Amino acid sequence: MIHDGHVHSPYCPHGTKDSFEKYCELAIQLNIQGITFTEHAPLPPGFQDPTPLKDSGMDGENLHDYFKEIEALKSEYEGHLTICTGLEIDFIEGFEKETLDFLNEIGPMLDDSILSVHFLKIKDEFVCIDYSPDVFSNAITQLGSVEAVHKLYYETVSKSIETHLGRYKPKRIGHITLARKFNRTFPVSDLFAVEIDRILHEMKKKGYELDYNGAGCIKPLCKEPYPYELIIKKAIELGIPLVYGSDAHQAKSLLSGVDQLYPKANVTKPQSLL
Repeated sequence: MIHDGHVHSPYCPHGTKDSFEKYCELAIQLNIQGITFTEHAPLPPGFQDPTPLKDSGMDGENLHDYFKEIEALKSEYEGHLTICTGLEIDFIEGFEKETLDFLNEIGPMLDDSILSVHFLKIKDEFVCIDYSPDVFSNAITQLGSVEAVHKLYYETVSKSIETHLGRYKPKRIGHITLARKFNRTFPVSDLFAVEIDRILHEMKKKGYELDYNGAGCIKPLCKEPYPYELIIKKAIELGIPLVYGSDAHQAKSLLSGVDQLYPKANVTKPQSLL
């Protein structure tokens, strides 16, 4: 029995339209104990989504319906599946105030949430680092090396952990090695031990959880969890709670990568359920 703490929904503008019920029914079939729906939150006011279809976050006008549908699911599946209302919140450098205001508004409606970095600020523009190999390649060109892209990614993750975002700031940090999504095309030998050590120690200090994300295992240019085993071992040494997440954008992706997790990793429920 496992809790899948990172699941998307039909409200994802770049995902499938698989219904909430389809996710829930399959979760029960897979003997999943609970799931947290963590849809991509609406992007902050004033932020220009750099992706071609402007589809990185859900439409803010749909938030009420999103929350309402999940509340109905909780009653429908009570006794069969634990369901948590959540969001995946983007940390975007320069939009901390807007993110704080958003969390203060919707925080009371959340059972669980994730704070993730998808966007890197390069000069005066933002790049969605996991959008495509071409976008990643352009980031390499702008920063001068693949190592510089990774370094900036980890520095931004550190900022997300250290930044004050109020009482409703997510307590779980999402896919901290997402910069490795295209690693088989753009390999990097540096393990960024200093940067990773800083991230993990700051998480331990603040009592945060780590999203042990299996989605990288099914990405053809990655083929490993976010984060990979060496980092998980360090997290275990520090006593950082690990919450498995499939990062599913379609029902059939539930439990993605679960068979590739470090065998000694004790994945747990989100803190809100303990």
